[in-house]
Amino acid sequence: MSNVLLLRAANQDSPDRYEDAFRSRGYHPISVPVLETIIIGREDLARRLSFGPEKQNLSGVIITSQRAVEAWFEAAQALIIADNDTPLTPESDWWSVPFYAVGEATSVALRDLCEKIPLYSPRDIRGGSETGTAERLAGFIIKDLPSDGASRKLLYLTGDKNRDTLPRVLESAGVAIDPLQVYATRGSSMFPYDLSLAFEREGLSWGWIVYFAPSVAEFVTPILRNHFVLPAVNSSTEDRGQLSEHHHVKVAAIGPTTEAFLQQTLKLSVAVTARNPKAGDLADAVLQHDEAQ
Repeated sequence: MSNVLLLRAANQDSPDRYEDAFRSRGYHPISVPVLETIIIGREDLARRLSFGPEKQNLSGVIITSQRAVEAWFEAAQALIIADNDTPLTPESDWWSVPFYAVGEATSVALRDLCEKIPLYSPRDIRGGSETGTAERLAGFIIKDLPSDGASRKLLYLTGDKNRDTLPRVLESAGVAIDPLQVYATRGSSMFPYDLSLAFEREGLSWGWIVYFAPSVAEFVTPILRNHFVLPAVNSSTEDRGQLSEHHHVKVAAIGPTTEAFLQQTLKLSVAVTARNPKAGDLADAVLQHDEAQ
């Protein structure tokens, strides 16, 4: 039973579908996280918090992830420490506007925020389980906001990879969006350590590396070369200059976009690409390739 390195974080809340798919086909999957999220722009967000919604003509706030909640918490904490717990001024009272949340997890995080820091925290949290997607949240907001000529401008806390669905739908309905990026995703600083740890635990029988995104591929491949002999495009044999103790592996891609990047930019030979970006299709492609060898 060969090890399959999955370049992604496993689902911690329930059985991971990719690990289950490979395990059910006789492989030993190992997921290693390759990304981390960092909070950015704390000073800008803290300044916006201190102004309050009224001064900025805001009628609400959109929160689409727990990372955005963390950013709000850190900015509020910084203000509280700087102000030495002075009473909240009326103009910076965020209790007066609704906070629109995507999904139940984000709603729960906002409610927890209220308990942690009473100052600068929301009290009116709307959406949640019934607004689990951007499309649903946009429809909910459009119906929920007053249509009597009052302000329809929302502060929208974003990351660096947000889709345009939510702002596009809202703006088409006459709702103004004031976006502020408060977090960003980058290659995990722990990836080299986590990969070495996987080697120590799982031994030497490595068969496959599975790539899930071009951005991840560019970050992790130089690190992977410290442990693996990666197959090169237009070469029937592996790079002879590689150290003998490096593990020879095959490469799989989740879809054609990732496959094209691996082949054209990183010059890696991709043995299989999933017919559809689904766990079962990916694991089937790997198994069928091995069975044909």
